[in-house]
Amino acid sequence: MKQMKWLTPLVAGLALLTGLGATAAPWDKLPDAEVEQILDAKFAEGKYSNKGADGCLMCHKKSDDVMAIFKGVHGSTASSKSPMAGLQCEACHGPQGKHNKGGKEPMIQFGADAPIPAAKQNSVCLSCHQDGERMAWHSSTHNLEEVACASCHKVHVDKDPILDRVTEVAACTACHSRQKADMNKRSSHPLKWADMSCTDCHNPHGSMSEAALNQVSVNDNCYQCHAEKRGPFLWEHAPVTEDCSLCHNPHGSVNEGMLSNRAPQLCQQCHTNPHSGNSINGQPSVFTSGQSCLNCHSQIHGSNHPAGKALQR
Repeated sequence: MKQMKWLTPLVAGLALLTGLGATAAPWDKLPDAEVEQILDAKFAEGKYSNKGADGCLMCHKKSDDVMAIFKGVHGSTASSKSPMAGLQCEACHGPQGKHNKGGKEPMIQFGADAPIPAAKQNSVCLSCHQDGERMAWHSSTHNLEEVACASCHKVHVDKDPILDRVTEVAACTACHSRQKADMNKRSSHPLKWADMSCTDCHNPHGSMSEAALNQVSVNDNCYQCHAEKRGPFLWEHAPVTEDCSLCHNPHGSVNEGMLSNRAPQLCQQCHTNPHSGNSINGQPSVFTSGQSCLNCHSQIHGSNHPAGKALQR
């Protein structure tokens, strides 16, 4: 069977093996260079099964998790880009070799609990999935934290849960617990109702901006929905033009408007007590009651009114 042209890079990037030939030490304790030599030999030998998936299913057909591959795109033979249209199971799991002879030669395994480093697992996925969305993967937080693709994505399923907006947030917050707590606070973006998803703002495969944002800056990301805050305004509010997150927590807050702190404390971080006194004739002043500073300075994001220098109109 002809070997797919993209398998060659896998030789240097994949590590498996608990014992091939005379190698007695566990694969994870071998030096990387030695592991690569073993892989070179295995892939160069190219002992792919003539039976393809049929050879694998002789043992694995009783597993629902294995058989579910045929429900999704990876198990489809209709597309030439599908692994099942080429080397089938071995396109991802490597040459069968003598694996079916008592299972002494392990195949490539995937997932958070797999005995193979995430980077080496991911090289299998990246051998096909190379596009603009993954161009920054190697510098992404997920890659640097050694998160395997299979920790988030499911291949042996009809529909990958993380590609469904209804289940995407649950998949992300399984790890991002602080963001999960924030999104359940009294003021938050509607992530928990699936009206928004994490990928509306972030690219989990990495980007050229901070926090893997889809846009080049925090503000540009926010403006995708909050265009009315973009401006330009005749009277600008400096923190608004600099960074929305200076005042807001985008994942949620106990304060109205997802403010990171409530007024006047938030305002006083920059405006050190601009009004003298906190009461008038013993009564609470506009500085401490109701919306506090916003009672007067209601156009806090900017104003186009000729007399709006103080963002009051």
